[in-house]
Amino acid sequence: MSEQAIDTATDTRSTGVRAMLKEFWHYFSENRGAVIGLWFFIGVCLVALLADLIAPHGATMQYRDALLTPPVWQDGGDWRFLLGTDAVGRDMLSRLIYGSRYSLFVGCIVVTVAMAVGVTIGLIAGFIGGAVDTLIMRLMDIILSFPSLLLALVLVAILGPSLTNAMVAIAIVQQPHYVRLTRAAVLGERNKDYVTAAKVAGVRPLRLMFYTILPNCMAPLIVQAALSFSTAILDAAALGFLGMGAQPPTPEWGTMLAEAREFILRAWWVVTLPGLAILLTVLAINLMGDGLRDALDPKLKRS
Repeated sequence: MSEQAIDTATDTRSTGVRAMLKEFWHYFSENRGAVIGLWFFIGVCLVALLADLIAPHGATMQYRDALLTPPVWQDGGDWRFLLGTDAVGRDMLSRLIYGSRYSLFVGCIVVTVAMAVGVTIGLIAGFIGGAVDTLIMRLMDIILSFPSLLLALVLVAILGPSLTNAMVAIAIVQQPHYVRLTRAAVLGERNKDYVTAAKVAGVRPLRLMFYTILPNCMAPLIVQAALSFSTAILDAAALGFLGMGAQPPTPEWGTMLAEAREFILRAWWVVTLPGLAILLTVLAINLMGDGLRDALDPKLKRS
């Protein structure tokens, strides 16, 4: 192939990618809530990345002369601690900033593990079918029959309380959703002409599954990943609140809530601020997931 032909093919591909991205942004940006959620999520990511630079104090640094200091706009507030301090004199703003790292880390790890395992199992179930499909799906049905938080709690109780074990448990709980979505998409794709043509051409089963079929099944999986991200943050916070996730003095938002329970009536900020951080982050991710669904699902695209 001549260099000119190669350059032409490269330009054609890049033009196609730009057109796809432009179309995606067109439909995504029609949902204003999704755009707001996206910018908020980007802001949280930047806060997490720059925590060491923007946090005014260390996450575990204690100031014994400032126990349960209220936010700066209340009587008794201290300008050193804009959002007040907790029961042992730690700056709430700094702990919230560092806590964003843990929440995003949990979401990334859980979604990556659950998606990788779930998509692989779903591909096998949908492509092979028969007894293998039946066995896999019945196992997924058993996992889904348990309340997700209760199952995660049992798994962490078996493995031992820690943030790592909490992430493993949440990934196990979320993985059946990817299995079912992938299997359903594969069943819809495996009898299409392009798959038949690939089989006739002698494409090996693994390449057929991962390179031919899987790329055409990604749209619902991307939306599910966005929604699973927020669920992972909520479940990690719930496990932390119950004492089965991140352990003190880790500045994880759920653990911060657990430590603040006894002060809820006389120091509202130690409970309200971590709760608001969880609420706004999860809401932003869910709004972003709705926008992804609108942009990636052809049935929902508006002319």
